[in-house]
Order: sequence, then structure tokens, then C-alpha cells
Amino acid sequence: MSQAGWRKSSRSSGSQDSACVEARPAPSGFQVRDSKLGDESPILDLGAADFTGLLRAAGRN
Repeated sequence: MSQAGWRKSSRSSGSQDSACVEARPAPSGFQVRDSKLGDESPILDLGAADFTGLLRAAGRN
């Protein structure tokens, strides 16, 4: 799959060393990865309900 379309968390401080998450839409729902690892990061495939649960657990509604 293309590496295009990743969006970094709005909670990112902008620092290169900050721990950030990136997400993008996918046919199955959403994909999530660790931005520090970039293209080397494992990609988690989440359904829409699981992605919503992740956002809630992280304190985002």
C-alpha cells in the first residue's frame, strides 16, 4: 500500500523526538503507525469501532 495519506496526531508537539501517532483511512477502516519509525513502523489495521475506541482511550472524543 502507498505511504501517502498519513496524518499526524494534532497532539504532536512538532518536535522530531516527540512520540506521535499517524493514521490514515483504509478500506478496512483505519491504519495507525508510530511516526518516529516512519516507513519502518508496523502498521495496525483497525476497524472503525476499534479506531474510535482508541481515540476515546487516548482522551480524544
